[in-house]
Amino acid sequence: MPFPYWVVGVPFSWYLILSAILFGLGVAGFLFRRNVITVFMSIELMLNAVNLSFVAFSYKLGQNDGHIFSFFVMVVAAAEAAVGLAIILTVFKNRQTLEIDEVSSLRN
Repeated sequence: MPFPYWVVGVPFSWYLILSAILFGLGVAGFLFRRNVITVFMSIELMLNAVNLSFVAFSYKLGQNDGHIFSFFVMVVAAAEAAVGLAIILTVFKNRQTLEIDEVSSLRN
């Protein structure tokens, strides 16, 4: 059911602009930062930007597909967080650092 004419919401383009800004910040953090935790948070930021786009398009088109895709992205992000943090803790325990340049070698 469409909203009455006096109800003014946030324009659809603003959601997409915000999503693009968040995704751009995530890409910048992924490319330019050297700390593993910061890179990990940048990946999560990019996933959340994609979720925002999915939900915005879902609302705009009046379908539930975007909400379902967003739910699956959140499940993947939660699994990534669990496995990624375990790997990060193991690397820190063995190398005593989280700098990407210093942990890039897998040899001792």
